[in-house]
Amino acid sequence: MGTVSQFHDSLRPPAHRIESEEEAISTARDLAATFRRQASERDINRILPHAELDALSTSGLTAITVPPDYQGLDVSNALLAEIVAIIAEGDASIGEALENHFCVLETLRTQAAEDLKASLFARVLEGDRFAAATFIDGTELTAEGPGYRLSGRTRQAPGILFADWIATAATAPPSRPVTLYLARGDESIQVVDDWDGFGQRTNGSATAIVGPFHVNADAIAPAPSLEYSTCISLGLLLKAGVSLGIARAAWTDLMTAIGDRTAIFARLGEHAIRIETTAAALERAGRKLDIAQVNSVGAAMADAHFSASAAAILAGETALGTANAMFELAGETSAGIGLNLDRHWRNARIHALSLPRDGLMHAAGEYMSKSGAA
Repeated sequence: MGTVSQFHDSLRPPAHRIESEEEAISTARDLAATFRRQASERDINRILPHAELDALSTSGLTAITVPPDYQGLDVSNALLAEIVAIIAEGDASIGEALENHFCVLETLRTQAAEDLKASLFARVLEGDRFAAATFIDGTELTAEGPGYRLSGRTRQAPGILFADWIATAATAPPSRPVTLYLARGDESIQVVDDWDGFGQRTNGSATAIVGPFHVNADAIAPAPSLEYSTCISLGLLLKAGVSLGIARAAWTDLMTAIGDRTAIFARLGEHAIRIETTAAALERAGRKLDIAQVNSVGAAMADAHFSASAAAILAGETALGTANAMFELAGETSAGIGLNLDRHWRNARIHALSLPRDGLMHAAGEYMSKSGAA
């Protein structure tokens, strides 16, 4: 039974403007170290990390993909994926909320009209956070004056409990896919805290119930229409970043649990190499996505999607493999309830559920057969 969450009403201090990629990495590392200290306690007791998300906003880290035309930094995608991985290593749930936020900003960048981009990117620079959601079947969106009248509910999605804005996918009549940008604080929007998954317990997943609500035409943008849009590829890349962060967190706890056991160094090395290989896959996919964003031809976008798919699948396997290895190699000493080390496996397992693995595998095979690449 869900409960209607109260909007987290806090007066955040003005957000800092991060000036360089080096500052962004340093900021992410400092925040992740802080997040890690209470991550296990938050998981056990399902304490939502509102203060931690506010710290992300105040640091300026949530604004690092705002384009330079709107006074932003616009970091490279490889660096963005690494930053998400760093935050997820500190707390996987916070990493997933950040993943969702940055995906919305890419959709805003590529699809929205100029006035909407200018308005919302300005809010991002002030520290506002975004979450993406999709309306379920039965949602009503009907023409009303210079906009639409909306009534419906979304599917559960990460980050909604922490968001200032919800970017919702819907279909405008007669059959036009659109994205609606809704201010979460509006009294016509209720957010139901109904997430009860055994992993990613504090990722802010919730359902939004909207309406009746008037959506102005200037708060609506076309939905991404291309099969290999950069929005989709970035989502896969950042999903890989969260999985990589989970793997690194499990690795750190594994090294603490085993102590000095030279007899298993070879097996440790196997998992260390997988983590390093995964990080390399994210970097490669990030570079390809950089190219696709500035040269949005079909071939570049398909190539970026292929590499991002590979990174997401590999990272998911690495996270689960490393979490399993923690118990296999550390033995009974790792199984204590008080240690809560099973949260890494739970987080990896739940996070992997939203990855359409079979579909990505099919698309990868089709892409490789057509491109002739080896």
